[in-house]
Amino acid sequence: MKKHLFINGQWQEAKEYRPLFSPYNNEQIAEIAFADEDDVDNAIDAAEKARPVMAKMPAHKRASILENLVELLKKNEEKCVRLLTLEAAKPWTTAKGEVARTIMTYKFAAEEARRIHGETLPLDAAPGGEDRLSFTIRQPIGVIGAITPFNFPMNLVAHKVGPAIASGNTIVLKPASQTPLTSLFLAELLQEAGLPDGVLNVVTGSGSIVGDRLVSDDRVKAITFTGSPAVGIGLRSKAGLKRVTLELGSNSALIVDKGVDLDAMIPRAVTGAFSFAGQVCISLQRAYVHEDLYEEFVEKFVAQTKKLKLGSPLDPETDVSAVISPKDAERAVSWIEEARASGAVVATGGGRHGNIVEPTVLLHVDPKQKVSCQEVFAPIVLINKISSIEEAVFYVNDSRYGLQAGIYTNDISTALKAAEELEVGGVMINDIPTFRVDHMPYGGVKESGIGREGIKYAIEEMTEMKLISIKK
Repeated sequence: MKKHLFINGQWQEAKEYRPLFSPYNNEQIAEIAFADEDDVDNAIDAAEKARPVMAKMPAHKRASILENLVELLKKNEEKCVRLLTLEAAKPWTTAKGEVARTIMTYKFAAEEARRIHGETLPLDAAPGGEDRLSFTIRQPIGVIGAITPFNFPMNLVAHKVGPAIASGNTIVLKPASQTPLTSLFLAELLQEAGLPDGVLNVVTGSGSIVGDRLVSDDRVKAITFTGSPAVGIGLRSKAGLKRVTLELGSNSALIVDKGVDLDAMIPRAVTGAFSFAGQVCISLQRAYVHEDLYEEFVEKFVAQTKKLKLGSPLDPETDVSAVISPKDAERAVSWIEEARASGAVVATGGGRHGNIVEPTVLLHVDPKQKVSCQEVFAPIVLINKISSIEEAVFYVNDSRYGLQAGIYTNDISTALKAAEELEVGGVMINDIPTFRVDHMPYGGVKESGIGREGIKYAIEEMTEMKLISIKK
């Protein structure tokens, strides 16, 4: 199937198309338009022309469009799941979970569209501020450039498109090159839901061409990007006075204190490490386990890992399927071998079958190894022994990333002390770092990014606060 660009409510042909291959079996699944600079300019132009339409649209109408989208997504749930399995090799059951979350994200966006408000301010708290009625309002920022990754091609798009529509903005969306099909289907559904032409424009192609045009064009007022730190930092350095939200990398860690009930947490920890082959921003990558429990934890974690079923993403029984590309499979295996050569023990896994990398558990890993200090984005987890929570906190913080962390402990004082000291955007007490629901503030510190997603918080990033003061 040949997929065109979606600009100003129309499917537009591009000068060039490139094949899209399945990550699982390398079969061609589509031909995708490859935009040039003129195509991006046309998309920005369409979004700019639609800007006054959205800015004047009442909140109830914006909410209704998003509610219509929710119903259309429910009606087309199976098609969405199938598209995810094809373009991302996301296992069927995991893909179903993503579609359910996407529906919830747009529900939250519809609700928040009705809740955007300011506050009254007592200016007479300062001398000279008497006899004034003063209040704030929030207004849409304008055209938003949204650049999204391959790992949650529906839900991470929803975290940008949902709040943008809810707050009355227009969007130029650049989906990941490997996963454009769900974004193009979203454009169809939003058109059916009643979104005016030009409000959402989907431009597929090279990240450097599309991203550079979005960042350099003065009509684009904000960039919201999820992806690698290198690209995100590059975007921010070129963005000037544009508003920029960056959701970048992570090597999320879990701390396990002594005295914890392992049987209750091991299945959840294994899911957090290997769901979607570890290609999750908050995937559990590092576990620091108290020496009293270390041997038992490793034994139970490895046993649970060995139960995972590898195979086709279309099989509902599959737990782990292919990583996104052959290059990523090669990289993952090479990192495992590097760790092994430096003294790490491979407790299970380490092999590769086509683009499927076996779920791999590494022990006694040197903190300087790539599998520890970089983002693996593959089904690899390390489990290291610690003698105290203070030691574990040191290891977690000894990282250029800081997205989310988890700690299992029975001691509330230990939990709160760790929560205060961990240098991350979110701390999950008695849970894995991979926990996220879609209305919570989500984002990191250090090279994990700037700004927060979660619909209410994204709307704050996508609107300008204006003060209005009336002298009585």
